[in-house]
Amino acid sequence: MKASTYRLIYVGLGLVLVAVVILTVAFSPSGEDVALPAPIERLFPRPNDSVIRQTAVEVDMAPGYDVVLFVDGFRIAPPELTVQTGTGVATWRPGPGRFIERWTPGSHKLRVEWQRSQGLPDPGEFSWTFRVQ
Repeated sequence: MKASTYRLIYVGLGLVLVAVVILTVAFSPSGEDVALPAPIERLFPRPNDSVIRQTAVEVDMAPGYDVVLFVDGFRIAPPELTVQTGTGVATWRPGPGRFIERWTPGSHKLRVEWQRSQGLPDPGEFSWTFRVQ
């Protein structure tokens, strides 16, 4: 093989390596792991995540809790919040005719308040921020 063929192979392998590194950084999770209060099993978007405008807010609570969601300091009306009572997942997304019709670029603050629906009281709240690109 000629020396120029080896150079092309090395340049090609170098470009593949650079592409792998760029894709790894681009698609790695942007949020940070935060210790969540016991009733919260999962959140999306996570604290400090950077998300797209079509993102829905999802709070996965332990079964048996009622939730109230606040977006940028405003309470989301119960009819706008979809709650799956069997699994404890509450979902909300902006849309036409809703309190917020679409996410604006920038930082947004979310707060979830909860109360146990049966048994001993167990109130609490958790706040976090995320960024819309």
